[in-house]
Amino acid sequence: MSEQGMAGQVNRNLNRRDVRTLTLASLGGALEFYDFIIFVFFAAAISHLFFPPGMPDWLQQMQTFGIFAAGYLARPLGGLIMAHFGDRVGRKKMFTFSILLMAVPTLLIGLTPTYATLGYAAPVLLLIFRMMQGAAIGGEGPGAWVFVAEHAPKRHVGLAIGMLTGGLTGGIMLGSLMATAINTAFTPEEVSGFAWRIPFLIGGVFGLLAMYLRRFLHETPIFEELRQRAALSRELPVKQVLAGHGRGVVVSMALTWMLSAAVVVVILMTPTLLQKMYGFTPAETLRANLAGTFTLTVSAVLCGALMDRFGSLKVGLIGCVGLISATYALYIGAGLRPDLLVPLYAVAGAAVGIITVTPFVMIHSFPAPIRFSGVSFAYNMSYAIFGGLTPLLVSVLVPLDRLGPAHYVGIVTLLCGMLTLVINARAMPRLDTLAPEARGAAR
Repeated sequence: MSEQGMAGQVNRNLNRRDVRTLTLASLGGALEFYDFIIFVFFAAAISHLFFPPGMPDWLQQMQTFGIFAAGYLARPLGGLIMAHFGDRVGRKKMFTFSILLMAVPTLLIGLTPTYATLGYAAPVLLLIFRMMQGAAIGGEGPGAWVFVAEHAPKRHVGLAIGMLTGGLTGGIMLGSLMATAINTAFTPEEVSGFAWRIPFLIGGVFGLLAMYLRRFLHETPIFEELRQRAALSRELPVKQVLAGHGRGVVVSMALTWMLSAAVVVVILMTPTLLQKMYGFTPAETLRANLAGTFTLTVSAVLCGALMDRFGSLKVGLIGCVGLISATYALYIGAGLRPDLLVPLYAVAGAAVGIITVTPFVMIHSFPAPIRFSGVSFAYNMSYAIFGGLTPLLVSVLVPLDRLGPAHYVGIVTLLCGMLTLVINARAMPRLDTLAPEARGAAR
């Protein structure tokens, strides 16, 4: 690509092709995260159906959530493998493959016979399908961020990443809405009998449709230029990431810790915590959580657009203050003013939208030839470590202080958010061009 053509790519506005790319990427991301998260909403029904009937309830639940956790353990491996080929053979191929790898096991979970029919083969198959889902989600997030960022003109990279992040969080909201609809439309007996399969079958079918639609997307201009220049990584990409980009890895892992703290604590754990601490009913916390997830989805897009205008440093610093304040307001206000739970949760969800800063900074932290591998390694390793430790640490803090979850989010945000944003504000590789670091990394 000539310098004049690259300048046009940098300065132009979004065109119809860009909008189609962002829409399909965001839709696919939403469906993929829906497929991954729907399992947890029906864990109780699955635990009774896929394990021996004489097994104690607590053991069934533990094994079911163990299978759920296996999906997280498979994330780093799946992410690294897909990132390796994404840097070597193309972003689009892996971007399409990740949604296929998610859709197929989701559909199969909905079709798999239970323990009554297959015996111990039923939970084994469930474990295999869940690990396939984990491998897929490990490649989807990093791959999608890289894909949309390298497609968008530089002046709209933040918006592109924000739309994709909003799509991913929107998948969580879709899962919650589907679970609510199923449990409202069917009796508990019907849910255990057949209705629990409906969300998986729908997710699998729509996932296959999304994969088909992704076939019409084009490879990113940056990867095509790398290929034309014969500037693709000639060594193992992850080896180059670890050998020459330690600073980018540390910054990206720290910001991912902030992201996982915000999402896991404020969005996923808080409904259950509020029920235990303040006596809210599941229906009350579900309504509030839906409000928070909706505002998070909208806020993620808004934060991306603001970064295009004001930069990641200013938006990130203000957003970190907002996240800390809103989390404390939620936990303090829920006890003092239970009637304000929904608006408090909505504000907290909007504050969590600052997580869009994480992929924006990660994308800028690695040169193009190894960008997919760098983002995937840092994101998945950090999420596997800190995402897994977060529930345990918060569970330890709650008996000591009802504000323990807010303390955790506040401390992590201060340590990992503000400091790394300040550090990473300097000397980031340019996303829109093949910077010297990018060319050198391929040699």
